[in-house]
Amino acid sequence: MNRIIVEQSPPLRGTVRTSGAKNSALPIIAASLLSSESCMLEDVPRLNDVSIISEVLEILGAKVEKIGREELMIDASRLERYEAPYELMAKMRASFLVMGPLLARLGKAKISMPGGCAIGTRPIDLHLKGFKALGATIDIGQGYVEASADRLRGAEIYLDFPSVGATENIMMAAALAEGETIIENAAMEPEIVDLSNFINKMGGNVKGAGTNTIKIKGVESLGGAKHQIIPDRIEAGTFMVAAAVTKGDVTVKNVLTNHIKPVIAKLHEAGIEVIEGDDYVRVIGSKDIKAVDIKTLPYPGFPTDMQSQFMTLMSVAEGTSVMVETVFENRFMHVDELLRMGANIRIDGRSAILEGKSRLQGAPVRATDLRGGASLILAGLVAEGKTEIKDIYHIDRGYSDIEEKFRSLGAIIYRK
Repeated sequence: MNRIIVEQSPPLRGTVRTSGAKNSALPIIAASLLSSESCMLEDVPRLNDVSIISEVLEILGAKVEKIGREELMIDASRLERYEAPYELMAKMRASFLVMGPLLARLGKAKISMPGGCAIGTRPIDLHLKGFKALGATIDIGQGYVEASADRLRGAEIYLDFPSVGATENIMMAAALAEGETIIENAAMEPEIVDLSNFINKMGGNVKGAGTNTIKIKGVESLGGAKHQIIPDRIEAGTFMVAAAVTKGDVTVKNVLTNHIKPVIAKLHEAGIEVIEGDDYVRVIGSKDIKAVDIKTLPYPGFPTDMQSQFMTLMSVAEGTSVMVETVFENRFMHVDELLRMGANIRIDGRSAILEGKSRLQGAPVRATDLRGGASLILAGLVAEGKTEIKDIYHIDRGYSDIEEKFRSLGAIIYRK
């Protein structure tokens, strides 16, 4: 069971529900370490990354209990350890998000340098810059980062880049700091807002999330809370593109359309019909897909996490399209795999030039990263013959029950 096989499939039709957002669940699970009481999280996606960060919390002394299919009960009242082991940290970059809560709660944190997808440089210097500004002492050596502080104190922090992870980590550390912290040039992603809402439910005081200036007034302690994770906008976008590339008719439920405006706009531009509802989108494919140019940007721009899926769509579109990647320098690793399937793509620095109307052919390929793996599934749906995808652990990091969801829409996809 280490490969996904995708066969050329009929146009996808039906309804599919997205899971909770992975990129929201991970920092919120980490933030539960801030509380001395139990927290209940709902709509937690069943992903390998969630399992890994849950293991990290348990090693630190928290109790993590699965309640039902997509619910977690987390009790960090007996949090005692401040060191996260290398074995788990190396598996997932987001594990570094426990550093802010540990520093705030225990005054100490010792974290192995993080791992994750090799899609580009994602330095932790902005995280550390924020911790230093809050009064922490930072020591780096032998593959570990160690931070300590008697009591964190509020500060004004300007991020050189609106890093999502740094914004989240600093926001969590500041939640229990003395005084007010202001984060300028903060990331504005919906997942930041979700984390802010969770901290506030626990009794925190965070304002401005969703804008580029976030203000956090530290409190003495945080209590328990019940919180539902927001829908995964990238999973929703992936199924939307799947409907478009197969010329199908798919309704994606559990969607906040405000979070996927750039995706909707580009599908419209490509000649795809998108109908928006209160909590769903319906995507109706077109016989003629128009080429569109895309430039990835931090939110609210076009998400880098949707670039590879759109690359598959543009491979079969009419005309030439250009994709410019501004967020991660190595985010074209999947291009070689699409070339193996017959796509016509040329890389020029951070730009990819795609000649459309490619006749895709099934081939043995490998998932080079999480979203690149998703693009190969989409390509397999319209490629002649069978597509065999290896290294699918990348895909399992971000998509829950992906084969079952695609099969429910008529796709021919299975594990082997």
